[in-house]
Order: sequence, then C-alpha cells, then structure tokens
Amino acid sequence: MSETTQQSTGELGTSPGGGPGGTGGATASLWRGASMLLRQRELTVFVVAVALFLYFLFSSGQVNTAFIGQTNLINLLSTIAAPIIIIALGEVMLLISGEIDLSVGFIYTLAPYIMYFTVQYYHVPPLLGIILGLVMGIVVGWLNAFLTVTLGLPSFITTLGTGFILWGIVDTTSHAEPVPIPPSTMGVGKIFSTEQLVSSTNWNSIIWAVALTVIMHLVLTRTRWGLHTVAVGGNLLAAREAGIHVNRIKYGNFMLTGLFGALVGIQVAFANNSIDPTAGQYTPMFYSVAAAVIGGTAMLGGVGTIIGAFFGSFVIALVEDGFNILGFSANPLPIIYGTAILVAMIANVQLTRLRERGSR
Repeated sequence: MSETTQQSTGELGTSPGGGPGGTGGATASLWRGASMLLRQRELTVFVVAVALFLYFLFSSGQVNTAFIGQTNLINLLSTIAAPIIIIALGEVMLLISGEIDLSVGFIYTLAPYIMYFTVQYYHVPPLLGIILGLVMGIVVGWLNAFLTVTLGLPSFITTLGTGFILWGIVDTTSHAEPVPIPPSTMGVGKIFSTEQLVSSTNWNSIIWAVALTVIMHLVLTRTRWGLHTVAVGGNLLAAREAGIHVNRIKYGNFMLTGLFGALVGIQVAFANNSIDPTAGQYTPMFYSVAAAVIGGTAMLGGVGTIIGAFFGSFVIALVEDGFNILGFSANPLPIIYGTAILVAMIANVQLTRLRERGSR
C-alpha cells in the first residue's frame, strides 16, 4: 500500500467528523463507560430502588401524596427501612467473612426484656439497663463465634440453635406476654427511640441507620479490619498464611452483628412504647440477609458492599410500604422477596464474570 493511501486511510479512521473511525471510537467509549458502571455492585440495586420509588409515587397516574406525606415517609424510613439496614450492616460483615447469623432476630427480641428486667426488678439505672441489653447482644455474638470458630460448628447450625434458645428464654421469662417500657427509661430512651429528636419529627431511627452505614462503609473499605474481613472470606487458608488473625476477625463480626440486633430491638421497643415477645424473631433476620444479597453481597464470602445493603434494605421497605399504600394484600410479598433474591444472585454471578473479564 502506498504512503498516500496509508495516510488517507489513517485520516479516515481518525476523522472527527463522524466517519467510521469516529463512530467506532464513540461506541467503544460508551461500552467502556457502561462496563465501568456495571462493575459497581451498588448501581443495580440503586436503580431498582429508584424505579420502585417512582412506580409507587406515580402508580395512580398522578403524584401519590399519601406515599410522600410525612407520616408515610417516617413509616417507610424509620419504622420499616432503618431496622433492616442496621441488622444488614452486621450480616454483610459476617457474610463477607464467610459466616451468617440466624439468631440476630432473637437477640432483637431479648434485648429490651433484659433492659426491662434489670430496671424494673433489680432497679439498676436506666442507662445501665439499656447498656446491659446491648451487652447481651455482644455476649450472644461471642457465643456464636465460640461455637462456630473455636468448636468448628457451621454458623448456620450454631446460630439456628442459639436462636431457638433465645426464643425459649424470652417466652419463659416473659410468659409470652408484652410489657410496657419502664417509665424511668423514657428520658434516656429518646436517644434510641424515634421520639422528637429532630424538629419534633420521628427521624431518629433512620439517622442511626445512615450514621452507622457511613461508619461501616468506611470500616469495610478504608480500614485493615475491612480488608482482613474480605481476605478471610475470599481465601481462608491464604489469609492465615498471610498472618491475618482469622479467629479475631470472625469473633469481632459475630459480636458486631449481635450488638446491632440488640440495638434495633431496643429502638423498636421505645418506638412502640412496648416490649413484645413476638417482635423480631426470624423476619428481620431474613429481611436483612435478603437486603445484603440484593445489594451485592455474596453468600459464599469474600465479596460484599455496605452501600449495596443500604439500598437493598430500601428495596424491601419500598415493596412492603408501597403495596400497603396501594391497598394490595401482603400475602404475595414473600414471592416478590424470593424473586428479588434470585434475580439479585443471577445478576451478581453475571457481573462477577464481567468483572473477571475486565480484569483480564
């Protein structure tokens, strides 16, 4: 090929005026941009959350004022979403490290009873009673870790067993009856409840959830603890050989999950002004694990995202609240949640393959 032909061909290929080369370059850039976006685990669940919000907002053909009214927004954010978010934060850390906690919903149930019994019958100061409820969550988390990490039981079986034990303790000690919040705890309880923290509105729980999400995101992405958590879940043997204290990481994440479960139990008790033996149990745990999975956390460990779990929690909360606003029956909701989990897992597998191809 002559020099002139080569020059003209090169000019045609790099023509900025929309020639074949320019169009191909623009298309390639778009594909690269789309590929980069798809590699962000949080993007998919964020888009789903936004789509659900818009659907429920305009489902009647016009703006649904009941959906965006202050009363419903408080219910959506503080009552439904916040407890799922907070427990999901602990479950994400555990799932990334290769474990799971099925007992956290029963820690949620027992914690406010610990506060009630210590304050009402043993007359401990209200703040100490609340702290003891939180400490119980940490202790149960330690027990779960001991049985799983030290004795070698699968965490699924360990936490299933401790969950049943906690359930029995609650029903036995409370006679399966609800009790009121001790009056002496109501003052300090405003720190945990949804009562008039900001401008006489009930945003306290979602403020807790957002603050803890920011903290845990930084822990996971910016600290040695987060790096080691990912390493432990990704390759246990390699993590040990690299000098990571595997047992310490797993113990810590079990205890953190227990603490978050106890915190939510106490928050909900103050929000309802009642301690109910049927509160918590398996439902918040299942919702939180579902939120983590929908948000991009792998069940087999090594991969996960706090922000994804945050938006995953909103997906679940939007479905529950939105269908209630529209007057739909709650009976089909488990079908929707199950489908969402399966779709999320399929998407996670496909996105993982995309990332692996991109890294090569």
